[in-house]
Amino acid sequence: MRCVVQRVSAATVAVDGREVGRCGFGLMLLVGVHKVDTAANAAKLADRIAGMRIFSDAAGKMNLSILQLREEGHDEADILAVSNFTLFGDTSQRRPSFGESAGFEKGEELFEAFVQELRGRGIPVQTGVFGANMQVSILNDGPVTLIVDA
Repeated sequence: MRCVVQRVSAATVAVDGREVGRCGFGLMLLVGVHKVDTAANAAKLADRIAGMRIFSDAAGKMNLSILQLREEGHDEADILAVSNFTLFGDTSQRRPSFGESAGFEKGEELFEAFVQELRGRGIPVQTGVFGANMQVSILNDGPVTLIVDA
């Protein structure tokens, strides 16, 4: 699995002009599923994201994870996760191909498993609509943007 992790002040996702998910201070995740991924990949990715120390501590250092923020009482820290099959696009030609991305059913199953892994750690997660054409608005904080593979 592959995830583009962005620290945000706010993010929203809409389908057909209607907002379907949002987060405030927290993480915006674009999540791709590879055709050979398994539930173990979803669990590993969720573990890495939940523990990723990209939020500032009292000294201003990137030293806190979203999980630590929530444990310290920052209940507003949450996640917006949006599925994105294009993350495994092959760009060796002018027109990208997506043969390495998981098919619809497998992709949806593993995306949902990933989201449930995060929720199971006590992190509120909102999502877009799997497989839909979505409009995502992001107010990056930093900007802090990382790519995580699991």
